Amino acid sequence: MRRDLTDPGESLMRTSIVSVLVGLALAGAQDARPQGSRAPGYGLRNLEPTHWVVPQVRAFSRGGPAGQVAIESVEATVEILEQVATTTLVVALHNPGPSRAEAVLLLPVPGGAAVSRFDFEGSSGESTAQILEAEEAREVYEGIVAKVMDPALLEFAGYRSVRSSVFPVPAGGKQKVLLTYEHVLERDGLRVDYVLPRSESLGVHVPWKIEVDVRVKGEISTTYSPSHPIHVVRHGKGHLKAVLAGPSSGALRAQEPGAFRMSYLLDNGGLSASLMSCPDPDGTGGYFLLLAGVPKAEAEGDPIVRELTLVIDRSGSMSGRKIEQAKTAALQVLEGLRMDEWFQVLVYHDAIERFSPVAVKKTEESMARVRQYVGAIQSNGGTNIHAALEAAVTPALQAEGALPLVLFLTDGVATVGETGEHAIASMVEAQNRHGRRIFTFGVGHDVNAPLLDRLANETRATSTYVMPGEYVEVAVGKVFRRLNGPIMADLELETVDGEGDVITTAVSDVLPGKIPDLFDGDQLILLGRYAAPGPLAFRLHGKSPAGNRTYTFEFDTSKATTKNAFVSRLWASRKVAYLVDQIRRAGAEAVASVAARTVFDDPRFRELADEVLRLSTRFGILSEFTSFLATEGTNLAMLDDLQATTCSNLDQNAVQKRWGQHAVNQSRNYVERLNQCQLNVSNGMWSADGTRVETTNVQQIADQTFFQRGRRWIDGRAIGEELEPQRTVEFGTEAYRELMQRFIGEGRQGILSLEGEILIQLDGERILIVNAGC
Repeated sequence: MRRDLTDPGESLMRTSIVSVLVGLALAGAQDARPQGSRAPGYGLRNLEPTHWVVPQVRAFSRGGPAGQVAIESVEATVEILEQVATTTLVVALHNPGPSRAEAVLLLPVPGGAAVSRFDFEGSSGESTAQILEAEEAREVYEGIVAKVMDPALLEFAGYRSVRSSVFPVPAGGKQKVLLTYEHVLERDGLRVDYVLPRSESLGVHVPWKIEVDVRVKGEISTTYSPSHPIHVVRHGKGHLKAVLAGPSSGALRAQEPGAFRMSYLLDNGGLSASLMSCPDPDGTGGYFLLLAGVPKAEAEGDPIVRELTLVIDRSGSMSGRKIEQAKTAALQVLEGLRMDEWFQVLVYHDAIERFSPVAVKKTEESMARVRQYVGAIQSNGGTNIHAALEAAVTPALQAEGALPLVLFLTDGVATVGETGEHAIASMVEAQNRHGRRIFTFGVGHDVNAPLLDRLANETRATSTYVMPGEYVEVAVGKVFRRLNGPIMADLELETVDGEGDVITTAVSDVLPGKIPDLFDGDQLILLGRYAAPGPLAFRLHGKSPAGNRTYTFEFDTSKATTKNAFVSRLWASRKVAYLVDQIRRAGAEAVASVAARTVFDDPRFRELADEVLRLSTRFGILSEFTSFLATEGTNLAMLDDLQATTCSNLDQNAVQKRWGQHAVNQSRNYVERLNQCQLNVSNGMWSADGTRVETTNVQQIADQTFFQRGRRWIDGRAIGEELEPQRTVEFGTEAYRELMQRFIGEGRQGILSLEGEILIQLDGERILIVNAGC
């Protein structure tokens, strides 16, 4: 009987075939291999497989690549009830060969996993699946690697694994395999973590679909994935569903590599917070990620009142479609305000025009007047950005205790009045005494992108770029919807000791430096460095609708682990954005000074450029200024040349290009890195012409980075130094096995999965690992 496994849940309900399961407890499993079987999990179908199917990587063929079974897709459905996760995988296979393939499923699983279901289409006899303990699984992986001369499986050498009985994949046909396992999730304070093992390799292109359903008796404060973008829909205080979110149109992110990680925080009635930490192998401290949900009591009360100022460019370049879209966006935003909130509309070209002398409260009467006012706006004249911003930030607030927001829209550079970028930014920073948040919108390519970024970053806001052909009202509406229901504002973070006194040496480089306001549905994600392992206490101050609030929480960074290597990479990405912006700001002053030649004549900015290079090599965070590191012809041993090229790229692009298509796309990259919350392992970025590009010869493994040169992978920590090995370790030798055991203990076994030679810097020694297949 052929069964449809498209829907795992329905399939399990319809089928009458009962799987033979190995008795397993969540804490471990006894060896239950059938008597006389050659290897674990063969059950009654005791055949020698021709293929090993590992959904996290690919299918491995004993007979070579000809006729090799391919994994077409994997669908993962996860149900989490309290702290117990049930993971069901449906693996779709295709056999292009002329003969039937006998395959075995190998599935790396978290510790404590227990199999509760294994099945496949066209099953005959007994279908079995068995847990292999980590050491036994490692032996199986090593045996396969020795046969197929492909080291990819060694990435999972430290995991327990499921091994199935043999199942057929028909010649020229397809097969679906279903496996379900359960395990108890790890919990750290209020945070519960789910991990689905997957390969970190950029060369793996198996499409995955992942859906997670979480149910708890209490309430869920917030949900976060550091590995992949997720779309979360809440179905109640203790129930939510999350799916992998794609770059556009809600499409699934099918091929993003790396383990899928998702955490949720349980609500404790106050500020639910948790800390994830990763040690720095080069020192005594490390990196931390502070995750916090919106305080429950504040979220359920009335939100902070907003006082909104809309600033609309009506210069001649806005004529036609752009001005009509800007007017539509303005009305859309005004309609979205509550009746107890306040607004002002400023329109600028050569001069400034105001809807009202001061901000007004939203009423039916004021809305009728502003609809007429906005509808009559026409485009003409120049662009007086200085006067428009001055008019927006200097007036006193009309609503006491309100959160002051500015939506500033422009499609050009300053052409009237004060046109200097540095002068405009300095004026805003000096005159913005009421702390207005300036959300900037650059329409098209002819905008001063560094200026718009600076205005937003200095005021706890964001910058948005509307590309030619995109809809202005969509971009503005998306940002404004996120600004719904202000819950906490003016947030400040302090580090304190056991007595509650402020200390300044425990943490550093906390990003973002100015913490953004929290709105309905928001979460707080801060990244930084800590000086030493041990207790770490924070105090967070903020303003809520009910008044000032203070929250205190303590964590222990001695739990830091390389499993949290995503923390250091996310911090490094944000740090690169911060450093580049400091150089761009210096560029604004240099451009204004006729005498200045390049900002890198100043040793302070050469030091910033050197740090951008160091972070790029150490963490594999490539930008448009350091992408040359991935170019085959770049000599990675010549530090002086690498530093000079980095400075040259920053000068030609970040400093000299202030507007135009290239500058805008640089800012799009900058905004992504500055707010990065998920890994970007393929270093995806916008090119100068606006196309999305990725890098495939820079591989991030655990907390280390490797750059490919021919058949050799070079440890990023060795770049700029002598690259000749001091010792060679061959695959299969005792020294190789010792390295494997060490890497497994450190959570770095993925290093050995790189195909070819691996030059690694270890304990002050350069070691060349000659891997399988070389």
